[in-house]
Amino acid sequence: MEDGSNPTPQDVFSGSFTQQEPIPEEGIAAAIDVMRHGRLHRYNVADGETAEVALLEEEFAEFVGAKYALGVASGGYAMGCALRALEVKAGDKVLSNGFTLAPVPGAIASVGAEPVFVEVSDNLTIDLEDLAVKIASSGSKVLLLSHMRGHLCDMDRLMEICDAADVQVIEDCAHTMGATWGDTPSGQHGVFGCYSCQTYKHLNAGEGGFLTSNDARAMARAIVLSGSYMLYARHKAAPPESEFEQIKWSTPNVSGRMDNLRAAILRPQLRKLPDQIRAWNDRYKAVEEGLRNTPGLTVINRDERGVYVGSSIQFLLPGKSGVEVDNFTARCARRGVELKWFGAAEPRAFTSRYDSWRYVGAQRLPATDRLLGGLIDMRLPLTFSVEDCRLIARIIREEARTSFETTIERSPTAG
Repeated sequence: MEDGSNPTPQDVFSGSFTQQEPIPEEGIAAAIDVMRHGRLHRYNVADGETAEVALLEEEFAEFVGAKYALGVASGGYAMGCALRALEVKAGDKVLSNGFTLAPVPGAIASVGAEPVFVEVSDNLTIDLEDLAVKIASSGSKVLLLSHMRGHLCDMDRLMEICDAADVQVIEDCAHTMGATWGDTPSGQHGVFGCYSCQTYKHLNAGEGGFLTSNDARAMARAIVLSGSYMLYARHKAAPPESEFEQIKWSTPNVSGRMDNLRAAILRPQLRKLPDQIRAWNDRYKAVEEGLRNTPGLTVINRDERGVYVGSSIQFLLPGKSGVEVDNFTARCARRGVELKWFGAAEPRAFTSRYDSWRYVGAQRLPATDRLLGGLIDMRLPLTFSVEDCRLIARIIREEARTSFETTIERSPTAG
């Protein structure tokens, strides 16, 4: 600088947004035991032995307060299995959020059904008024509800709407494992709750998932669908065997079982999950507090009736053009902060929007389009410290303020 002073150096973050915590040593030891005895298939057990998957299912059912639980190959498989268990058929219409990730409409398409997208409100949850309209106009009897990025709608009101119209609800809880609405764990309002154990979720098995239910007949179908053959008696968190007698002849095998190796890795993680949730929420709050009252940026407020799991955070850049959003995310990236934008015209990595899924008939969601146009998403892995999260928030805040000030300066009405 001309006065001889030095410019203030900019903070840069050096952590990885895709680096997860290591598997607990207890899980590593349990996995080695499974590999040593070689009985990885869930139904391959020695005399008197209970499979790791069966033990995990029992523990998971207790964790979420469900009667029954089923370990499966992925969260996406869990949703497809739930739809089949409710006997959704080709050509049926299935309602779902306009803002979600590709496995949700993919599960609907996997059974030959037709997704009917519902608008999303400003707090990123399903728009309940539009849901009521779409139920009436579509005649659908199933809602695959995505708790996208952990945002819970008014579940009491949603169930009132669906119960009055005889609509069955499947909950996609990929981002709400351990969350609650009031006193009810996420996944326990509808007929089925579907959960993911993919690496970026709350339990990490690389892939894997769960189905939970309190409906004995529906869960019996799901267990046979998952590939139990006639070995359903080896489950612990399952309906009585009499339920299987009614459906085993007419339910196809669409194999998607969890294996004992994944279950061995997951059981210690499940025991740690309450502590992990507190740690995620500490990091979430650090970022949220750092971003509040930032010019040009809007923090998304969560309904206080819900208890969330803050493994990611979202915020809005209202009124910004695509060029401005791209510029903003690029500047953050140069300072080590990896942001995802859900409004891009073409899919990028995991992010895509409802009009990207061209196997679905064209639909118009103007409110959702407006929201996605400025929606920014960021992971918060537990490999970040709380202080890391404060630094990340400072970087985002500085870049958002710069973007806002630049927009004002370029405005033809600026004084």
